[in-house]
Amino acid sequence: MPSQRIPKEKKDLVRRYLLWCYKTTREDLERVDRKFTQLEADRRILTHLDKNKTGLAGEVAAKYRFKVEQFVKYIEDKEKGAVAQKFSDSARRSLQPEYLYLKNRFAAIEKTVVDLLGKGELRKMQELFEREFTRRILEARDHT
Repeated sequence: MPSQRIPKEKKDLVRRYLLWCYKTTREDLERVDRKFTQLEADRRILTHLDKNKTGLAGEVAAKYRFKVEQFVKYIEDKEKGAVAQKFSDSARRSLQPEYLYLKNRFAAIEKTVVDLLGKGELRKMQELFEREFTRRILEARDHT
């Protein structure tokens, strides 16, 4: 087992450092990646919004259409920003150097966790991260 090669005192320090590396790098990487995931959800939400406009007339229909158009603009702006952060070309084939670095750094951190602490410790870090970010979302008071 890889974790037995490191004395306990050192192992605790290594674990905390790698947890910090994991958290900060994953946050940075997900700041870009989650926009693409959100875009998929936003487009589906837009489909449902479009379906719900049937039966509306007059001023109500106009105001509803305006809100939907604002959402469309929001989606378009988010996509432009996300593409610019992740890709360096319009064909979306070449990754931005910063994004590529984050992606490779994150993979290297995960491999290092497994090498030094074992697969179980990596799973724990992944679970801690998911729990923490779910908690943050549920407790957030802004963006409501």
